[in-house]
Amino acid sequence: MTSPINVEGGGASVVIDGPPGPEAKSEAVTLTGRSPGQLMWIRFKRDRTGVICAVVVIGYFVVAVLAPLLVKLTGTDPYTLYGQDPTYADKPLLDEFGLPLGYLGGVSGDHWFGVEPQYGRDLYAMLLYGMRTSLLMALGITVLVMVTGVVVGLIGGYFGGRTDYWIGRGTDFFLSFPQQLFFIAFMPVVTSFFVDPREETPTYFRALAMLIVLWLLGWMGMARLVRSTVLSLREREFVEAAKVSGASPWRIVRKEILPNVVTPILVQFTYQLPSTILSIAFLSFAGVGFVEPTPDWGRLFAAGAKYAEQDPAFMFFPGVALVIFVLCFNLLGDSVRDAFDPKSGR
Repeated sequence: MTSPINVEGGGASVVIDGPPGPEAKSEAVTLTGRSPGQLMWIRFKRDRTGVICAVVVIGYFVVAVLAPLLVKLTGTDPYTLYGQDPTYADKPLLDEFGLPLGYLGGVSGDHWFGVEPQYGRDLYAMLLYGMRTSLLMALGITVLVMVTGVVVGLIGGYFGGRTDYWIGRGTDFFLSFPQQLFFIAFMPVVTSFFVDPREETPTYFRALAMLIVLWLLGWMGMARLVRSTVLSLREREFVEAAKVSGASPWRIVRKEILPNVVTPILVQFTYQLPSTILSIAFLSFAGVGFVEPTPDWGRLFAAGAKYAEQDPAFMFFPGVALVIFVLCFNLLGDSVRDAFDPKSGR
């Protein structure tokens, strides 16, 4: 019996020849190698914590997208003042002091998470729409931050020299701004350039202003991470071989370098997005982000701070939702990092 082994197209073909004769048979077994992406996926699926966190994170985005449909289950919306609307006078929700009637801030079959003090707005609808606002805003800002940081880091790290020097100085300039204070100070300046102070600032313009500010002050960390990775890659043998073969810089960056920086980009993305959500919430909490009546996570916390003594339950559901999301996203980032690089296990 002979067992010749042939290697073809990245896989190994093992051919086992049976005994000679009219009924002789041959069986071929093909062993196909796995790509790095397939190996990463296999390792990730073995991590129960990572899989559970991924399901939770995806669930949050599904809830955010389907918020208008989910709110219809209770027949409420985030804008109606149920505690002051005479249409709902037959079902009083607030007492004479403006506090919710019932337990846990007025939780009932009609208002699953209770109602807001003073106004009687439905907290379930406000939270779902607030998640929708914060998550979609954070996703757009994070994508812009990642793309800008990757492009700047690739250019500076690959070309080096004066290009890297001036890009580095520009990065240092943006890093010199105290972000939290700059957010508060710069947001009114941005809106005053385009909106008359005597007029109400449109919600879409507030969203655009936050996007610009958070984008301009958020890409530097990604750029430095990518630059340091590219500096270590551009001297590797496979990059030198591509240069010798006559490949253009664009092809080298796209085919040789960029695939090797996917891991830090994905890991950084999983940390950047929850950080962006917290920044958006901070702006709304400070009064320079979204304002009444736009539902937003940060505005819910700002309102909850006013009602903390009279109605502490108002903060419970928004707080738990935000903690679970940030925790799961951070744990997901750890799982993605470990799946790409098993030697960096926790």
